[in-house]
Amino acid sequence: MTWQDTYNTWKNYTRLDAGLKAELEQMAGDEANLKDAFYAPMEFGTAGMRGVMGPGINRMNIYTVRQATEGLALMMDTLDAKTKAQGVAISFDSRYNSEAFAHEAAHVLGAHGIPSFVFDALRPTPELSFAVRNLGTYAGIMITASHNPKQYNGYKIYGPDGGQMPPKEADLTTSYVRKVTDLFAIKTVSEHELRAKHLLTLIGEDVDEAYLANIKSVTINQKLIDEVGSKMKLVYTPLHGTGKMLGEQALRNAGFSQFRLVPEQSIYDPEFATVAYPNPEFPETFDLAIALGKKEDADMLVATDPDADRLGTAVRQPDGEYRLLNGNQIAALMLDYILRANQEAGTLPKNAVAIKSIVSTELATKIAEHYGVEMINVLTGFKFIAEKIKNYEEDHSHTYMFGFEESYGSLIKPFVRDKDAIQGVLLLAEITAYYQKQGKTLYDGLQDLFKQYGYFAEKTISQTFAGAEGAGEIKALMTKFREEQPESFNDVKVTALQDFQNQVTNFADGHTEPIKLPKSNVLKYLLADGTWIAIRPSGTEPKIKFYVGTVGTSEEDAQTRLTAFEQALTAFAAK
Repeated sequence: MTWQDTYNTWKNYTRLDAGLKAELEQMAGDEANLKDAFYAPMEFGTAGMRGVMGPGINRMNIYTVRQATEGLALMMDTLDAKTKAQGVAISFDSRYNSEAFAHEAAHVLGAHGIPSFVFDALRPTPELSFAVRNLGTYAGIMITASHNPKQYNGYKIYGPDGGQMPPKEADLTTSYVRKVTDLFAIKTVSEHELRAKHLLTLIGEDVDEAYLANIKSVTINQKLIDEVGSKMKLVYTPLHGTGKMLGEQALRNAGFSQFRLVPEQSIYDPEFATVAYPNPEFPETFDLAIALGKKEDADMLVATDPDADRLGTAVRQPDGEYRLLNGNQIAALMLDYILRANQEAGTLPKNAVAIKSIVSTELATKIAEHYGVEMINVLTGFKFIAEKIKNYEEDHSHTYMFGFEESYGSLIKPFVRDKDAIQGVLLLAEITAYYQKQGKTLYDGLQDLFKQYGYFAEKTISQTFAGAEGAGEIKALMTKFREEQPESFNDVKVTALQDFQNQVTNFADGHTEPIKLPKSNVLKYLLADGTWIAIRPSGTEPKIKFYVGTVGTSEEDAQTRLTAFEQALTAFAAK
């Protein structure tokens, strides 16, 4: 079937949702847009499926949400009755259609006799992960597009452990999704029928209270918080999203009473009216927080993305200006504080372990080694960190201390099994108090780490290839890097190439070693001077991502080196 055939099926469907029908009519004649909407179905990546909202099989709408949920339901139909009856927890963020998509999912599950536990209002992604574990459901669904612009929405599936489904389970679910070829034939039941059959339970404050009770374990030194943290001035912005639901209360409960919310960004707004891109990675998202911070003379600013799984921060400098820290730097500070505090208290387990993604900073590895803690590398996608936590919980081989990805996401305590920016806000505030007691800032603390371990610097470069041709362009770029195998970048020799798709490391001297990680379309070059370069297609967006990590003798030296390697990398890609 061609994309034109699929388009005509949608256009001629007499019961098409009125809003989608109007959008489809507006798209008439725009062949490029129509082709992109209908040429292929949405796919599950490292974080479920995510895309622009609108009509089409490659768009987020009630029909693709039903299709994904039908796949989950068909998979759950193969389970025993008791397991199936555990049901599915469902949450949603502040985006357009998020609540509607959440209830559409419940209506599909209900047609299979599967109970749904749906939040009564928007809640953060980490709380959905917690809810799966707290309620003992078999699965979870989170409706969110995380940090993407307002045109996007998304759909994440979680497993019984509260982590996003790892590859094997995700592939199984996807195989059932692909069996659902007629999106308009999926059975649903009404809200009334769901309630009459006791297949819908609204959840809310009960889960909030349980989550907030667990989050008390995140902070380490209550005496420090009472002495210093209670007097610190903080500014917090949830960027129009779900973080306000729990972040405000969590800060207050921990003893950080001197904080202000950015009022304009504390409004739940699907337009994200104050920011073009609600992503704490971007400096412009801090403009309002910085203005309020200067007015309040705040020590630290924190921002969480709309579903509160990513955390950004800015630190006041002596001149009154604010300096942003990146995700790798925030994670390094967190890891060092956690390990130091436990070592000083005599509570650092002998089998302690930290986990990071293969494209995250090696500064964290140096920190872990200093404390005698093993650092485990996993593929990109927090589900791989959650999978490790689950394994350690079952075999008791390691004690989890901290996990993170370079993309501003971390997890401190594993009562949640996904990135948790609410936990991050609390710990970062405590670390700020720790350095403030010494007359230092978080930035000063980072400089201390650099002086001890080396001046590490990293950068992520994204290139977008939209439309039906984009996937082919991304594939061609990956083939180019894999087959041409550059011998050097910036005149620095490549000593090894890690090919995670073929699960092998090829060394420059000719020998090879197997990679004991799941297959993934990622290449990572290791260079003679300690620099590394990685390339991978995004799992949720039409992008290819380049990562560069290096280390220098000073911050300036590291940044100079980073720029040179970035230029060499992009030059090779453009050949």
